[in-house]
Amino acid sequence: MRGRFTFVISCADFLQHYKIDKGLNSYIPNFNASPGQDIPVVLTAGSETVLDTNRWGLIPHWAKDPEIGGRMINARAETMAEKPSSRSSFFGRRCLVIADGFYEWEKEGGAKVPYYVRLKDRPVFGFAGLWDQWKSPEGAVIKSCAIITVWPNEFMKGIHDRMPAILPKSSEPAWLDPENKEKSDLLSLLRPCDSSSMEAYQVSNAVNDPLNNSEDCIKPVPRKDRGLSKFF
Repeated sequence: MRGRFTFVISCADFLQHYKIDKGLNSYIPNFNASPGQDIPVVLTAGSETVLDTNRWGLIPHWAKDPEIGGRMINARAETMAEKPSSRSSFFGRRCLVIADGFYEWEKEGGAKVPYYVRLKDRPVFGFAGLWDQWKSPEGAVIKSCAIITVWPNEFMKGIHDRMPAILPKSSEPAWLDPENKEKSDLLSLLRPCDSSSMEAYQVSNAVNDPLNNSEDCIKPVPRKDRGLSKFF
């Protein structure tokens, strides 16, 4: 995952898939969610399920400089439980990053060709994520997050060597439960989703610019055969 996704489903449709107790006023659709932006996350706070917005790019609570978040938009499932930057979040501050599709770039010669990837039967879903809260010496608070990535399934192998960890709906409660601290159980939830559940199509280079945020970003464009016909 290279750092772009969408959440353009309406708030009403979103509520059909997630029971939220608090925070719906923070939901703003986005055709080109990019690192450094505030993005929608679902987390558990006490007995409530909360929709919040966190800056995309994890800033550990102990960091001296929030700029570290620019280098931490993703966390690798294989190593995050050991790394100081993500370890405490893995064991106690987990979230779902809400999406309805994401972009990935296939390398072709010296160019990178963007594709829009989504699930066939789930109009909205959650990437497994980590969050943290950083406080400046002046008292300013920044809530931030990272999206967890895993090895690719057969579908994604033709595009990229990593993919976001998309949780099955049945696994989301266990992932969100802050009392669940069993490493092996948590890591067992992080697997590539089923290849047969995915579809993709080529989009324009407009998505490369985070300032472009409109339906044009997800419109299909005519493409040459790049050996990816099995994806369509």
